[in-house]
Amino acid sequence: MSVSLTRRKSAGRGRLIAPLLLSALLLATAGLWLWQQWPQLLLQSVLWQKTLHQQMTALLQQVELNPQQTGLTLLGFSVIYGILHAAGPGHGKVVIATFLATHPTKVKTSLQLTLAAAVVQGLMGIALVTLLLVVLKLSSRQLHLSSYWLEKGSYLMVIALGGWLCLRALRQLWRLLRPAASGRIIALRPVDHLHHADCGCGHQHVADRRQLARAVGWKTKTVVVLSMGLRPCSGALMMLLFSKVIGVYLWGVLSAIAMALGTALTVSAMALLVQTSRALAGRLSRHTTAAGWQKVALQSIGLAGGVVLIIAGVMLWQSAQPAIAGGIRGIL
Repeated sequence: MSVSLTRRKSAGRGRLIAPLLLSALLLATAGLWLWQQWPQLLLQSVLWQKTLHQQMTALLQQVELNPQQTGLTLLGFSVIYGILHAAGPGHGKVVIATFLATHPTKVKTSLQLTLAAAVVQGLMGIALVTLLLVVLKLSSRQLHLSSYWLEKGSYLMVIALGGWLCLRALRQLWRLLRPAASGRIIALRPVDHLHHADCGCGHQHVADRRQLARAVGWKTKTVVVLSMGLRPCSGALMMLLFSKVIGVYLWGVLSAIAMALGTALTVSAMALLVQTSRALAGRLSRHTTAAGWQKVALQSIGLAGGVVLIIAGVMLWQSAQPAIAGGIRGIL
Protein backbone atom coordinates (compact mmCIF):
# COMPACT_ATOMS: atom_id res chain seq x y z
CA MET A 1 0.00 0.00 0.00
CA SER A 2 2.76 2.44 0.95
CA VAL A 3 4.77 1.53 -2.18
CA SER A 4 1.74 2.20 -4.39
CA LEU A 5 1.10 5.53 -2.66
CA THR A 6 4.75 6.53 -3.11
CA ARG A 7 4.59 5.67 -6.81
CA ARG A 8 1.45 7.75 -7.29
CA LYS A 9 3.12 10.71 -5.53
CA SER A 10 6.22 10.37 -7.71
CA ALA A 11 4.07 10.19 -10.84
CA GLY A 12 2.18 13.28 -9.72
CA ARG A 13 5.41 15.16 -9.17
CA GLY A 14 6.65 14.09 -12.58
CA ARG A 15 3.52 15.30 -14.34
CA LEU A 16 3.85 18.70 -12.66
CA ILE A 17 7.59 19.14 -13.01
CA ALA A 18 7.87 18.17 -16.69
CA PRO A 19 5.87 21.16 -18.05
CA LEU A 20 7.75 23.49 -15.73
CA LEU A 21 11.11 22.18 -16.92
CA LEU A 22 10.00 22.55 -20.54
CA SER A 23 8.93 26.15 -19.89
CA ALA A 24 12.26 26.86 -18.20
CA LEU A 25 14.11 25.41 -21.21
CA LEU A 26 12.12 27.56 -23.62
CA LEU A 27 12.77 30.69 -21.56
CA ALA A 28 16.49 29.89 -21.37
CA THR A 29 16.65 29.35 -25.14
CA ALA A 30 14.85 32.61 -25.83
CA GLY A 31 17.13 34.41 -23.40
CA LEU A 32 20.25 33.00 -25.06
CA TRP A 33 19.02 34.06 -28.51
CA LEU A 34 18.21 37.54 -27.24
CA TRP A 35 21.66 37.81 -25.63
CA GLN A 36 23.36 36.90 -28.91
CA GLN A 37 21.23 39.23 -31.04
CA TRP A 38 21.12 42.11 -28.55
CA PRO A 39 23.97 44.24 -30.02
CA GLN A 40 22.41 44.17 -33.49
CA LEU A 41 18.93 44.81 -32.13
CA LEU A 42 20.23 47.71 -30.05
CA LEU A 43 22.01 49.27 -33.03
CA GLN A 44 18.88 48.98 -35.15
CA SER A 45 16.82 50.51 -32.35
CA VAL A 46 19.17 53.51 -32.17
CA LEU A 47 18.88 54.03 -35.94
CA TRP A 48 15.09 53.86 -35.74
CA GLN A 49 15.06 56.32 -32.85
CA LYS A 50 17.18 58.76 -34.85
CA THR A 51 14.81 58.54 -37.81
CA LEU A 52 11.76 58.93 -35.56
CA HIS A 53 13.26 61.95 -33.84
CA GLN A 54 13.85 63.64 -37.19
CA GLN A 55 10.26 62.91 -38.20
CA MET A 56 8.89 64.25 -34.90
CA THR A 57 10.92 67.43 -35.27
CA ALA A 58 9.48 67.97 -38.74
CA LEU A 59 5.96 67.26 -37.48
CA LEU A 60 6.36 69.83 -34.70
CA GLN A 61 7.12 72.44 -37.32
CA GLN A 62 3.93 71.58 -39.22
CA VAL A 63 1.55 70.94 -36.34
CA GLU A 64 0.10 74.47 -36.27
CA LEU A 65 -0.99 74.26 -39.93
CA ASN A 66 -2.80 70.92 -39.53
CA PRO A 67 -3.15 70.18 -35.81
CA GLN A 68 -5.56 67.25 -36.12
CA GLN A 69 -3.79 64.99 -38.61
CA THR A 70 -0.21 66.11 -37.94
CA GLY A 71 -0.74 66.15 -34.18
CA LEU A 72 -2.08 62.58 -34.10
CA THR A 73 0.84 61.42 -36.25
CA LEU A 74 3.25 63.15 -33.88
CA LEU A 75 1.73 61.42 -30.86
CA GLY A 76 1.86 58.04 -32.62
CA PHE A 77 5.52 58.50 -33.47
CA SER A 78 6.18 59.61 -29.89
CA VAL A 79 4.70 56.39 -28.49
CA ILE A 80 6.86 54.30 -30.85
CA TYR A 81 9.91 56.38 -29.91
CA GLY A 82 9.24 55.70 -26.22
CA ILE A 83 8.92 51.96 -26.89
CA LEU A 84 12.23 51.82 -28.76
CA HIS A 85 13.99 54.17 -26.35
CA ALA A 86 13.04 52.00 -23.38
CA ALA A 87 14.54 48.94 -25.12
CA GLY A 88 18.03 50.47 -24.90
CA PRO A 89 20.44 50.36 -21.96
CA GLY A 90 19.53 52.27 -18.82
CA HIS A 91 19.59 51.93 -15.06
CA GLY A 92 15.81 51.93 -14.76
CA LYS A 93 15.60 48.46 -16.24
CA VAL A 94 18.38 47.28 -13.94
CA VAL A 95 16.41 48.56 -10.95
CA ILE A 96 13.06 47.01 -11.85
CA ALA A 97 14.52 43.71 -13.10
CA THR A 98 16.69 43.26 -9.99
CA PHE A 99 13.89 44.24 -7.64
CA LEU A 100 11.26 41.98 -9.20
CA ALA A 101 13.66 39.06 -9.56
CA THR A 102 14.63 39.12 -5.89
CA HIS A 103 11.39 40.16 -4.17
CA PRO A 104 7.95 38.52 -4.30
CA THR A 105 5.38 40.91 -5.73
CA LYS A 106 1.98 40.66 -7.35
CA VAL A 107 1.70 41.22 -11.08
CA LYS A 108 -0.54 44.21 -10.38
CA THR A 109 2.15 45.74 -8.16
CA SER A 110 4.82 45.21 -10.82
CA LEU A 111 2.74 46.99 -13.45
CA GLN A 112 1.95 49.80 -11.03
CA LEU A 113 5.65 50.36 -10.40
CA THR A 114 6.58 50.50 -14.08
CA LEU A 115 3.65 52.74 -14.98
CA ALA A 116 4.31 55.10 -12.07
CA ALA A 117 8.01 55.33 -12.96
CA ALA A 118 7.19 56.21 -16.59
CA VAL A 119 4.65 58.83 -15.48
CA VAL A 120 7.11 60.38 -13.02
CA GLN A 121 9.80 60.47 -15.71
CA GLY A 122 7.49 62.25 -18.16
CA LEU A 123 6.22 64.71 -15.56
CA MET A 124 9.75 65.50 -14.39
CA GLY A 125 10.73 66.51 -17.92
CA ILE A 126 7.63 68.67 -18.35
CA ALA A 127 8.04 70.29 -14.91
CA LEU A 128 11.75 70.95 -15.46
CA VAL A 129 11.35 72.63 -18.85
CA THR A 130 8.26 74.56 -17.77
CA LEU A 131 9.93 75.90 -14.63
CA LEU A 132 13.33 76.77 -16.11
CA LEU A 133 12.45 77.91 -19.63
CA VAL A 134 8.82 79.08 -19.44
CA VAL A 135 8.60 80.52 -15.92
CA LEU A 136 12.18 81.52 -15.02
CA LYS A 137 13.30 82.22 -18.64
CA LEU A 138 16.67 80.53 -18.11
CA SER A 139 18.95 79.12 -20.81
CA SER A 140 19.06 75.59 -22.20
CA ARG A 141 22.45 75.18 -20.51
CA GLN A 142 20.75 75.56 -17.14
CA LEU A 143 18.19 72.99 -18.28
CA HIS A 144 20.86 70.41 -19.05
CA LEU A 145 22.71 71.18 -15.82
CA SER A 146 19.52 70.67 -13.81
CA SER A 147 18.90 67.40 -15.66
CA TYR A 148 22.41 66.30 -14.74
CA TRP A 149 21.77 66.86 -11.02
CA LEU A 150 18.48 65.02 -11.24
CA GLU A 151 20.37 62.18 -12.87
CA LYS A 152 22.83 62.14 -9.99
CA GLY A 153 19.90 62.20 -7.56
CA SER A 154 18.31 59.18 -9.23
CA TYR A 155 21.57 57.26 -8.84
CA LEU A 156 21.61 58.13 -5.14
CA MET A 157 18.09 56.71 -4.93
CA VAL A 158 19.35 53.48 -6.52
CA ILE A 159 22.06 53.24 -3.83
CA ALA A 160 19.49 53.99 -1.12
CA LEU A 161 17.13 51.33 -2.49
CA GLY A 162 19.93 48.77 -2.52
CA GLY A 163 20.88 49.63 1.06
CA TRP A 164 17.27 49.36 2.23
CA LEU A 165 16.82 45.97 0.55
CA CYS A 166 20.09 44.69 2.05
CA LEU A 167 19.07 45.83 5.53
CA ARG A 168 15.65 44.19 5.26
CA ALA A 169 17.13 40.94 3.94
CA LEU A 170 19.72 40.83 6.73
CA ARG A 171 16.99 41.29 9.34
CA GLN A 172 15.00 38.40 7.88
CA LEU A 173 18.07 36.19 7.67
CA TRP A 174 18.86 36.93 11.32
CA ARG A 175 15.35 35.91 12.34
CA LEU A 176 15.57 32.70 10.30
CA LEU A 177 19.04 31.64 11.43
CA ARG A 178 18.85 32.77 15.07
CA PRO A 179 16.92 29.62 16.20
CA ALA A 180 19.69 27.45 14.75
CA ALA A 181 22.34 29.51 16.52
CA SER A 182 20.54 29.08 19.86
CA GLY A 183 20.35 25.31 19.54
CA ARG A 184 16.86 24.99 18.07
CA ILE A 185 16.48 23.29 14.71
CA ILE A 186 14.78 24.84 11.70
CA ALA A 187 12.66 22.47 9.63
CA LEU A 188 15.12 21.56 6.88
CA ARG A 189 13.48 18.23 6.07
CA PRO A 190 13.60 17.41 2.35
CA VAL A 191 10.31 17.51 0.52
CA ASP A 192 9.01 13.92 0.50
CA HIS A 193 5.50 14.46 -0.76
CA LEU A 194 3.60 16.47 -3.36
CA HIS A 195 3.02 19.94 -1.91
CA HIS A 196 -0.21 21.81 -2.50
CA ALA A 197 -2.41 24.31 -0.69
CA ASP A 198 -4.12 21.59 1.43
CA CYS A 199 -1.28 19.09 1.81
CA GLY A 200 -1.34 19.50 5.60
CA CYS A 201 2.44 19.41 6.10
CA GLY A 202 2.45 22.69 8.02
CA HIS A 203 4.62 24.56 5.54
CA GLN A 204 3.48 27.56 3.56
CA HIS A 205 4.77 27.10 0.03
CA VAL A 206 3.25 30.14 -1.66
CA ALA A 207 3.06 33.65 -0.22
CA ASP A 208 -0.53 34.80 0.19
CA ARG A 209 -1.89 38.20 -0.86
CA ARG A 210 -1.33 39.80 2.54
CA GLN A 211 2.31 38.70 2.62
CA LEU A 212 2.89 39.99 -0.92
CA ALA A 213 1.35 43.32 0.03
CA ARG A 214 3.57 43.57 3.13
CA ALA A 215 6.67 42.58 1.13
CA VAL A 216 6.45 45.76 -0.93
CA GLY A 217 5.21 48.65 1.23
CA TRP A 218 4.59 52.17 0.06
CA LYS A 219 8.03 53.35 1.19
CA THR A 220 9.76 50.73 -0.92
CA LYS A 221 7.49 51.48 -3.87
CA THR A 222 8.29 55.19 -3.60
CA VAL A 223 12.04 54.62 -3.63
CA VAL A 224 11.77 52.21 -6.58
CA VAL A 225 9.69 54.68 -8.60
CA LEU A 226 11.91 57.67 -7.83
CA SER A 227 15.12 55.76 -8.53
CA MET A 228 13.74 54.91 -11.98
CA GLY A 229 11.90 58.08 -12.88
CA LEU A 230 13.64 60.97 -11.16
CA ARG A 231 15.82 61.80 -14.15
CA PRO A 232 13.70 62.99 -17.11
CA CYS A 233 14.05 61.33 -20.51
CA SER A 234 16.53 63.30 -22.62
CA GLY A 235 14.52 62.63 -25.79
CA ALA A 236 11.49 64.24 -24.18
CA LEU A 237 13.63 67.16 -23.01
CA MET A 238 14.78 67.83 -26.56
CA MET A 239 11.24 67.74 -27.91
CA LEU A 240 10.05 70.07 -25.15
CA LEU A 241 12.96 72.44 -25.77
CA PHE A 242 12.38 72.53 -29.54
CA SER A 243 8.61 72.98 -29.17
CA LYS A 244 9.25 75.91 -26.80
CA VAL A 245 11.59 77.54 -29.33
CA ILE A 246 9.14 77.31 -32.25
CA GLY A 247 6.08 78.25 -30.18
CA VAL A 248 4.14 74.96 -30.00
CA TYR A 249 4.98 74.04 -26.41
CA LEU A 250 1.65 72.32 -25.71
CA TRP A 251 2.36 69.78 -28.44
CA GLY A 252 5.78 69.21 -26.95
CA VAL A 253 4.12 68.41 -23.63
CA LEU A 254 1.72 65.97 -25.32
CA SER A 255 4.63 64.36 -27.14
CA ALA A 256 6.50 63.87 -23.85
CA ILE A 257 3.42 62.22 -22.31
CA ALA A 258 3.12 59.89 -25.32
CA MET A 259 6.81 58.96 -24.96
CA ALA A 260 6.19 58.08 -21.31
CA LEU A 261 3.33 55.81 -22.41
CA GLY A 262 5.60 54.01 -24.87
CA THR A 263 8.26 53.63 -22.19
CA ALA A 264 5.69 52.16 -19.81
CA LEU A 265 4.65 49.56 -22.41
CA THR A 266 8.19 48.28 -22.93
CA VAL A 267 9.21 48.23 -19.28
CA SER A 268 5.92 46.62 -18.27
CA ALA A 269 6.52 43.83 -20.80
CA MET A 270 9.98 43.29 -19.34
CA ALA A 271 8.54 43.28 -15.81
CA LEU A 272 6.01 40.60 -16.80
CA LEU A 273 8.82 38.49 -18.26
CA VAL A 274 10.83 38.77 -15.04
CA GLN A 275 7.72 38.02 -12.99
CA THR A 276 6.95 34.93 -15.08
CA SER A 277 10.53 33.65 -14.82
CA ARG A 278 10.54 34.16 -11.06
CA ALA A 279 7.22 32.35 -10.63
CA LEU A 280 8.52 29.47 -12.73
CA ALA A 281 11.69 29.22 -10.66
CA GLY A 282 9.59 29.24 -7.49
CA ARG A 283 7.42 26.39 -8.71
CA LEU A 284 10.44 24.31 -9.63
CA SER A 285 12.16 24.91 -6.30
CA ARG A 286 8.97 23.96 -4.46
CA HIS A 287 9.54 20.35 -5.52
CA THR A 288 13.27 20.20 -4.90
CA THR A 289 14.13 22.45 -1.97
CA ALA A 290 13.84 21.88 1.75
CA ALA A 291 11.23 24.17 3.26
CA GLY A 292 13.50 25.85 5.82
CA TRP A 293 16.38 26.51 3.48
CA GLN A 294 13.97 27.78 0.83
CA LYS A 295 13.21 30.81 3.01
CA VAL A 296 16.91 31.35 3.69
CA ALA A 297 17.68 31.12 -0.02
CA LEU A 298 15.00 33.64 -0.94
CA GLN A 299 16.29 36.17 1.57
CA SER A 300 19.85 35.55 0.38
CA ILE A 301 18.75 36.31 -3.17
CA GLY A 302 17.13 39.51 -1.92
CA LEU A 303 20.40 40.46 -0.20
CA ALA A 304 22.32 39.81 -3.43
CA GLY A 305 19.86 42.00 -5.33
CA GLY A 306 20.42 44.85 -2.90
CA VAL A 307 24.20 44.53 -3.28
CA VAL A 308 23.84 44.62 -7.08
CA LEU A 309 21.83 47.84 -6.88
CA ILE A 310 24.39 49.47 -4.55
CA ILE A 311 27.25 48.59 -6.89
CA ALA A 312 25.30 49.75 -9.96
CA GLY A 313 24.32 53.01 -8.26
CA VAL A 314 27.91 53.79 -7.25
CA MET A 315 29.22 53.05 -10.76
CA LEU A 316 26.53 55.20 -12.37
CA TRP A 317 27.17 58.06 -9.92
CA GLN A 318 30.88 58.04 -10.75
CA SER A 319 30.33 57.82 -14.52
CA ALA A 320 27.76 60.65 -14.78
CA GLN A 321 29.22 63.74 -16.45
CA PRO A 322 27.60 67.15 -17.04
CA ALA A 323 28.85 67.24 -20.62
CA ILE A 324 26.75 64.23 -21.61
CA ALA A 325 23.74 64.86 -19.38
CA GLY A 326 21.81 66.30 -22.30
CA GLY A 327 22.66 63.51 -24.72
CA ILE A 328 20.25 61.12 -26.35
CA ARG A 329 19.76 58.66 -23.57
CA GLY A 330 17.27 58.07 -20.77
CA ILE A 331 16.99 56.13 -17.60
CA LEU A 332 14.69 53.49 -18.99
